[in-house]
Parts: sequence; C-alpha cells; structure tokens
Amino acid sequence: MARSFDIRRQTGFTTIAIFTFFALYLPIVVLVVFAFNAGDNLSNWQGLSWRWFQKAAQNGEVIDASIRSLQIAAVAAVVATIVATLAAIATTRTEGYRGLTAKYAFINLPLMVPEIVTAVALLIFFSRVKIWTGYTGLGYLITAHTAFCIPFAYLPIRARLENMDLTLERAAADLYATPWKAFRHVTLPLLWPGIIAGFMLAFVISLDDVVITEFVKSGGQDTLPTYMLGQIRRAITPEVNAISAVFLLLSIAAVTIFFFINRKQA
Repeated sequence: MARSFDIRRQTGFTTIAIFTFFALYLPIVVLVVFAFNAGDNLSNWQGLSWRWFQKAAQNGEVIDASIRSLQIAAVAAVVATIVATLAAIATTRTEGYRGLTAKYAFINLPLMVPEIVTAVALLIFFSRVKIWTGYTGLGYLITAHTAFCIPFAYLPIRARLENMDLTLERAAADLYATPWKAFRHVTLPLLWPGIIAGFMLAFVISLDDVVITEFVKSGGQDTLPTYMLGQIRRAITPEVNAISAVFLLLSIAAVTIFFFINRKQA
C-alpha cells in the first residue's frame, strides 16, 4: 500500500522552512533590538537604553497619531465586521442562484484591485464631496478604511459559516424559534470565533494602511503609519523602531487573546 503524501518528508523541507522563518522574523528581531539602542544610529549599536521609548512617549505627534490610528481602526473594523457578517449570512444561508458568484466577486473586489487604484478613486470622489459639503473631518478616512476592510472581515466569517453544521439551526426552527432567535441563540455563538477573527484582521489591516490613508487624509490627520513614513523621509532614528516594537507587542497580545478565546469556545 502506497504511503500518503507528506510534505514534511520531502528532501530539503526542513532547510527551506528554517530559511523562510529566518527571512520573515530576523528583520523584526533586528528592529526590536535596535529599539533599545542608546545611540542615534540604526546601524551602530551603542549600548542598551530605554531612551527612544521615553522619547516616543513624550512626543505629542506620536501620541496624537497613535490615538487617531486606533480610533479609525476600531470604528472601521466594527462597521466592516457587521457588514461582512450580514453579507456572509446572506450569501451562505441561501440556495444557489444566478448572480451569486458575481456577488462573491463584488464583495472581494477590493482584494483584487491594486490599492493605488482604490486610493486615487477615493481621492477623486472625496475631493468632490468635500467641495459640496465643506466637511473635512475623519469621516472620509473611516469610510475609506471600512470599505477596503469589508472583504478581509468577510472571508473568515464566511469560511466559519460554510463549515458550520446546520443541524442545530434546523432543530431551533423545528422548535418554533423565530429566525432572529435562532440566529441569536444558535448561529451567533457558533459564529463568534469567525467574527472575532474577521474583526481582528480588519483592525490590523486598517491600522497598517499607508497608501489609501496618504491619499484620503486632510491636513493634520496623520495616522501612525503615515507619520512614521514622514519621519523616515526626513531622518531615521531608533524612535521609529521603538514605536514599531510597541505596536508589535500590541499585535502579539491581540493574537494571544484571540487564541485563548477561540480555544475556550472550542
């Protein structure tokens, strides 16, 4: 009897895997290490120090940009997750019909369109809206981030719905539960890990965005990524490393929390 194919048994798999992990994580390790550099030079280690973390914590522009980034990402992720959840239910809890595939493609279109194209389109559209309304607040950034975060939230939620057993939902309907009660007491608790995954993915994508934000934002609306980009254009100091290290820590904490929540529900 022929053995089943196992990629881990192939020649060179371990070497390629180790090299890939080094290529992915070694630059991050270097970034974090040099965040503690006492000197001003990124390429010359001059001792261990918390200097750049303290400088970043005392930098008003960094604090404002960080708060603005978190606000935009939180609102955009919540709205995108709600819309994605409704869209996933509408496209999975239904019989197949003509046009359903076109709806899948339409929802996932922002994933396939180059980000620069989306950014230019939003710039042209919002510039006209600004002229008509006179409004120049953060609403444009939140709307833009929500729009391109929807497919990122949609994919894990839809995957969760497609893998869910319909037995409990059908049993609730047989026991005269209304569609809303069946969704609230049966579907939603089972779908919760997918919703959390979709929210986290949308939040991180929004928090990380540079291209669309750079095109859509008005004066004085720098997010942390666009602020860091501006700093790199002028002068690179370990302060950028310190900011990146803090956000890396927050990302690791978010992933850890999601892991334990998902494990508990499983």
